[in-house]
Amino acid sequence: MINFPNAKINIGLNITERRPDGYHNLETVFYPIGIKDALEIVEAGELTFEASGIGIPGNVEDNLCVKGYHLIKKDYDLPPVSIHLHKNIPIGAGLGGGSADAAFFIKLLDLQFGLNLTIEQMEGYARQLGADCAFFIQNKPVYAHGKGDVFQPVQLDLSAYKIVLVMPPAHVSTGEAYRGVRPKPSIHSLQDLVQQPVALWRQYIKNDFEESIFKNHPVIRGVKAALYEAGALYASMSGSGASVFGIFEQTPDLTMLEESNKVYYL
Repeated sequence: MINFPNAKINIGLNITERRPDGYHNLETVFYPIGIKDALEIVEAGELTFEASGIGIPGNVEDNLCVKGYHLIKKDYDLPPVSIHLHKNIPIGAGLGGGSADAAFFIKLLDLQFGLNLTIEQMEGYARQLGADCAFFIQNKPVYAHGKGDVFQPVQLDLSAYKIVLVMPPAHVSTGEAYRGVRPKPSIHSLQDLVQQPVALWRQYIKNDFEESIFKNHPVIRGVKAALYEAGALYASMSGSGASVFGIFEQTPDLTMLEESNKVYYL
């Protein structure tokens, strides 16, 4: 059985406070986009994991799909499976690719073995694997707060626009991203701001990670500037980077960016 985990972008990202448990409270809007991995599971004699496409760093046991298998096996009599992941979503891009893989893996297990999990149960397992994993269970635009794992539906449809995502040759670690921000309460409600015309977002909707990351990684700052120069109504880094997306009325000519960056037209 196979499915196709997709990426997400963050529209706005405000770090509002540091939590006693060491995490941060934040608010953002998650919006699914069409860059996809391919994930397959087949019942097998033993649990195995193999990957193709973009190289995945780390040990197999640290992969979120493998962790998800062990998590659900504690509650259900799962047979061993062979997992194959073809990685296409850029890694270290702020697109939630690993989280998407984990969430779609949970959905695959549910369908393959007739677990009859509810949405709430699947989201509960996903939350144990990562802060934004649960978003990909329903995979619809949401306003996210808390650690990024508490959701409220948001009416947002960007299908009339052209979204372009650019992955520059840069890497931003989560630790670096959070070291550079100073949490502060939001002045305006992000839920209200995303209901404004997209052309107005540039004035009000920000990503708190950008200020410090742009100082340390000017190539990322340059990508955002280039998207605005190409006519983007709104452009922003997604999550903690390094990818940057632009929302356009029409498909732009980004030939210059394609020379040294990976560009996705969505």
